[in-house]
Amino acid sequence: MRSFSRLLMHCLFACSLAISIVPQSALAIDSQNLPDVPPGYVSIKTVDPIRLVGYTVGDVIEREVILTIKAPYKLVETSLPIIGYEKRYKGQVIGIELKDISHSEEVNDSSTTHHIHLAYQVFTNNVVAKNAALGPEYINLVNTKNHQDLVKYRIPSLDIAISPIAIFGQVKIENNMSQLMGPLELSNKKESNWLKASIALLVISLLGLLYILGMRAWLPLMGGSFAKAYRALRKLPNTPEGLKQAVSKVHEALNATATVSVFSNNLDDFITEKPSFAPIKSEIQQFFGLSRHVYFEPSAIHDTGSDPRLWLQQFVRRCRDCERGLTPAPLTQHSGQ
Repeated sequence: MRSFSRLLMHCLFACSLAISIVPQSALAIDSQNLPDVPPGYVSIKTVDPIRLVGYTVGDVIEREVILTIKAPYKLVETSLPIIGYEKRYKGQVIGIELKDISHSEEVNDSSTTHHIHLAYQVFTNNVVAKNAALGPEYINLVNTKNHQDLVKYRIPSLDIAISPIAIFGQVKIENNMSQLMGPLELSNKKESNWLKASIALLVISLLGLLYILGMRAWLPLMGGSFAKAYRALRKLPNTPEGLKQAVSKVHEALNATATVSVFSNNLDDFITEKPSFAPIKSEIQQFFGLSRHVYFEPSAIHDTGSDPRLWLQQFVRRCRDCERGLTPAPLTQHSGQ
């Protein structure tokens, strides 16, 4: 019985000695106490979230770290961050835990690329916004040549800001803005859309005005027979000979539009083929009267006023409008009509 008691005491002493030694051994391989990996062996790329502010309790923040480790160093996978580890900022617990981690690797001849996906979750709230950080994370690397050269590599931290769910009391925004937040910008989308619509309407109006009033042949549908006749009439002299030439130009335009010679006896056929000229049928008959007066019958009634040339210009302009499918402009009345 006494021997059994001594054996039990020796066992308890050995257990207590082992327990006292374990923390020292664990401390010996603590990543932060290891030397840094020599320069040039590790390259890093991080894919960080675009939003760095405004996180509240329950939000998940994802981050991807891409490490390329050159030989002879190799990642010690047991040194990767552990799920459930609570993050600290300046030594204080900040209420952010590692929720999930996934790891994959691509092995090449002279290096290995590790894709580490980290997901952190916020478990804290405060009455004011406060700064926090994801990381830094320390991982261990081992030299595969001697399997004894153990070093560390520091994955840089990411600064974020945690916002309260509700704000108590009066808050001055300019005194409570995080440095991670960019300048506040007012949206001008509505005004911009109105400006674009106004510019488009202005352009369409100008094109319509140019189409109605334009006299250039290079514009679409602007090279019609009456458009050419209208331009020609404006250049003719204000003489009896100029009036004859003007009447001849109008006859040419009328015949070119109908593809046949048009006179009083086949005017209805012309209107049937070209219904856009129906509003000025009576004026076409006046033109035929003016034509007879100029060429054949000086006593022929034409009812074109005291200035037949000016009437003729307006008549050709109305023919041009009909040619373009527009409603002809009202004809100005002249003295003597």
